[in-house]
Amino acid sequence: MAEGVVMDAVVQVLVRDVADAVYVHGQCVFGFQTQFEAMRNELTLMRAFLTDTEKIKRKYEILKPILVDLRKLVYEADDLMMDCIIRTKYWKSKGTFSCYHLSPRELFFRYQTGKKLTYINKRIVQMKGTLRSYLPAVDRSSEGSSSKRRFNLPVFNQSDVVGLTEDVRTIKGWILPHKEELHRIGTVGMGGLGKTTIAQKIFKDKQVIASFEERIWVTVSQNVDEDEIVRSILDDLKVNDRSGNLLHKMSEVLTRKAYLIFMDDVWKIAAWWENISSGLPKTKEHSSCIIITSRNEYVLKRMGVVEERVHRPKLLSEEEGWSLFCKVAFLSSKANSELEETGKNIVKKCGGLPLAIKTIGGLLSSKSQILNEWNRIYENFHAKLEEESNSSEAESDRTTVMASLKLSYDELPTDLQHCILCLSIYAEDYEIRAEQFVRWWVGEGFVRDKGTETARDVAYCYLSELISTCLTEVVQRRNYDGRVYNCKIHDMVRDLIIKIAREEDFSSFDKGNRQVPTVDTRRLGVTGEMNLHALEGNSKLRALLWDLWRWITSQKRLAYLNLRNAAKLVELPDSIGKLWGLQILILGECKNLEKVSVLIANLSELTVLDVGNCPLLQCLPQGLSRLSNLQELYGFKIASSTDTNGCHLGELKDLPNLRVLQVDIKEESIIKDEEVTVLAQLNHLRVLSINAGDSEDKDILRKLDMLCLPTCLEELYLRHYFGESTPQWMNPTSLPQLQYLCIEDSRVLGHINSDFWGKEGKTWKIVGLCLKFLPKLQVEWSMVRRGMPSLRFVEVSHCNSLKSFPFNVEGLGIWRRVEKDKVEEEKEEIKEEEKKEETKEEDKKEEIKEEEKKEEIKDEEIKVEDKC
Repeated sequence: MAEGVVMDAVVQVLVRDVADAVYVHGQCVFGFQTQFEAMRNELTLMRAFLTDTEKIKRKYEILKPILVDLRKLVYEADDLMMDCIIRTKYWKSKGTFSCYHLSPRELFFRYQTGKKLTYINKRIVQMKGTLRSYLPAVDRSSEGSSSKRRFNLPVFNQSDVVGLTEDVRTIKGWILPHKEELHRIGTVGMGGLGKTTIAQKIFKDKQVIASFEERIWVTVSQNVDEDEIVRSILDDLKVNDRSGNLLHKMSEVLTRKAYLIFMDDVWKIAAWWENISSGLPKTKEHSSCIIITSRNEYVLKRMGVVEERVHRPKLLSEEEGWSLFCKVAFLSSKANSELEETGKNIVKKCGGLPLAIKTIGGLLSSKSQILNEWNRIYENFHAKLEEESNSSEAESDRTTVMASLKLSYDELPTDLQHCILCLSIYAEDYEIRAEQFVRWWVGEGFVRDKGTETARDVAYCYLSELISTCLTEVVQRRNYDGRVYNCKIHDMVRDLIIKIAREEDFSSFDKGNRQVPTVDTRRLGVTGEMNLHALEGNSKLRALLWDLWRWITSQKRLAYLNLRNAAKLVELPDSIGKLWGLQILILGECKNLEKVSVLIANLSELTVLDVGNCPLLQCLPQGLSRLSNLQELYGFKIASSTDTNGCHLGELKDLPNLRVLQVDIKEESIIKDEEVTVLAQLNHLRVLSINAGDSEDKDILRKLDMLCLPTCLEELYLRHYFGESTPQWMNPTSLPQLQYLCIEDSRVLGHINSDFWGKEGKTWKIVGLCLKFLPKLQVEWSMVRRGMPSLRFVEVSHCNSLKSFPFNVEGLGIWRRVEKDKVEEEKEEIKEEEKKEETKEEDKKEEIKEEEKKEEIKDEEIKVEDKC
């Protein structure tokens, strides 16, 4: 059977986006309306033709080169459209838009553009004819029947463990006796077997936590070096000083302590291990331990793990596999009886591999619980297994996992396929900030507004869907509402999406799955070891994640630029104004950034601007009000009297689309009387953060108390506020939609304003409350519960004056309200697990008794022989 053709997500999404862009912008590009209209019509037909082609079982090998050519052609059309838009915006900004086409340079540009447009349109028609001759007509009536998207899916708790209790118990038995100075334990097995899950379970175990003063987790990638590992260890030890000998610093902190180090996913041994091993303190008074997970037994031996301390996780039994599958697919221990037979057949095909079971279960959790749909998935999984086994020489277990991952990817809607390919450019085992790639998806147009939902909200729904399919793993969530902060992907998922990204020209990779820059690279995450000379002549880049300022402003087609932590960036130059297509600009945590060019106001497409945590930046330049598409603004510093060209609070009133705003107030900031009502005019603002900068200026405190905020606000953060009482606007009448309130870092705040608890029976709708480093604040727990009846989560830290709170308020205290139904369900699950454990214990006792009987019989036989 020939390998199938993937009607790739890149082609389908590109065709859609270019057709839409032509519709929106084509009329603005003088002289090309006819050609662009023809392109739009052909691309719209092409899109209709390609949509749902995943249903055409991918049998047409001959179409592969045609699709490759089509992808390149659509990229070229996209580039051409962007060039025309940028050109038009440039001349508009110069105020010579009406006569720019008379310039000889512009006449030449028009000639070249017209020639390219004619060629592209001709080739699109030819390709459409070729595709039509090979593929049958698509039945449009069935669109969306099987892949209908379910937003806001409930998600399987990835920390749930099935069938690994015995593994955890075995390793804990080796850890806890504390008999050796530094003992080493290894867990070995193929990817997807559950090695990391076992290690994480041990890492969070209460007995283990109580036994070791320090617990450290290090994820070891294939290309790791000594410095990287030591820095990771120092991070876990909360050591911020990076001067001097890092290895010596690590040894110094760990001396005279019992410590436990987890080294996860070690691929090979290099010089780093000898150095780090010698730097780890070994004392008889404090027994310590290293736990290593690897796919290679030789690695464990080289790291000093003896055979008696090597653990090899077993495959899940059918019963355990079914239990895990139910938790993922049904989010319950109970299955839909109609689907049980098909579900169990799928579990058998997974061969006891946890990752394969979770992946297929996650896929089915996003589908309708209809027998025909489940049977279709089962048949496709069977076909994928055959396809993988025929095309790969890998061991059968890896084949099973890769087949499940491929099927899960193929079943994603095309826009989600495009989104997950973005994760391919991140390094192996990298913890990715969800906010970063959500912004990227929005900036490149992979995700768009949907009805009343913003593109950002839709992007988080997409992320939830990727998590529900188990293609993405959650590392950290926001406490009060569960929104994802950080996530990562399994290295086998990364292998798969890199393979697809390479095939679809999404980005460039070498044979070792490392990203390599080329003249055709469109998306790039730059690392220190890259050869950037290969980028010379590249004008196609659309997304760049980098920590240096160089060469960037020649990339006029950039939509997303992330320069977070760019240590050498001192000034954002005038050339930034040439990036006409830029939609997202991240400059957060650039510690040496002092100035932003006034020409940033030229970036009319900008939707996100982040200059947060840039301590040397005094203010943003005037003209910010021209960024009318801006939706998120972080690090807006209100100008002082000495900032002659600085931006003041009043300019924000001309940003009607703002949804997220972070305002920083300096001691010298000027807030005019008429500006205190500006924020109330931002009718779409949902998240507001005010950093008052510990300002003791009485005029600033008075203005802060007079502020008017929009009633639509849902999240509010107040930091470094120097008032003795909460502001008068902080009450449920002024903020009727507020769901989350965070007050932090105030040395003098001691009282709650009388209006805070509401009047005439009005109470807060707050769900989450965070109070941190407020040593003088006096609040009764009973008032909190009465005034915030919807409260579900409270986080408190270093608030010594709080009264009657049912948890620790001096250190870190957390309170959650748990629903009764959930408690009962958890109790039932615990009982079931206990019953299973009891059954296992009884079975073991029976086995021991049988063994003892056998020994007794043997002894009797020996006695009889002796008598004879």
